Amino acid sequence: MSSRDSILASVRRQLPQSAPLPPLDGPWIQYEDPVAQFVSVLESIGGRAIRVASEADIREHLNALPQFASASKTLSLVTAAVTGNVDLDAIADPHQLSDIDFAILPGGVAVAENAAVWVSDEAVKHRVIYFLCQHLSLVVQASAIVNNLYEAYERLDVTGSPYGGFIAGPSKTADIEQSLVIGAHGSRSMTIFIVG
Repeated sequence: MSSRDSILASVRRQLPQSAPLPPLDGPWIQYEDPVAQFVSVLESIGGRAIRVASEADIREHLNALPQFASASKTLSLVTAAVTGNVDLDAIADPHQLSDIDFAILPGGVAVAENAAVWVSDEAVKHRVIYFLCQHLSLVVQASAIVNNLYEAYERLDVTGSPYGGFIAGPSKTADIEQSLVIGAHGSRSMTIFIVG
């Protein structure tokens, strides 16, 4: 018997007993006001939330953001809010998005317990834009904010698009000396516009 076979045989003899999976109908966390909870958690992880009545109201708030006011290259897929000066559909190579200063993109289901927002590539030609832009803004409907991830997955069709994931706040890491660095390997800021 080779050493490989010996090691694998030893591992097989030490396998733990299987256990039944926990039920998924448990008492999941609920909030009296999921939108307020979402805002609170988002701000605690370095993001910013702005409530607006309609997408058209976003423009006024964007102009007040220093990151947007100083941006030379902006991209918007929420044209009711603002039109950017970069056309995503005209870009063939996603590497050309590396110098986007500010991106305004649609968000999907948002989760109150962790301030995560579902994003997918259904309406986005190059999904790297979520991670390459310097400053990211997502637009979500207040009615799309749910209490917990269990409720979020009940609303999602994960087979609907080739890519999807949750983003919570700006990029951050505390790997080095447990010192929190925001904007380490992705967007340096995140603003969520909550419509409705």
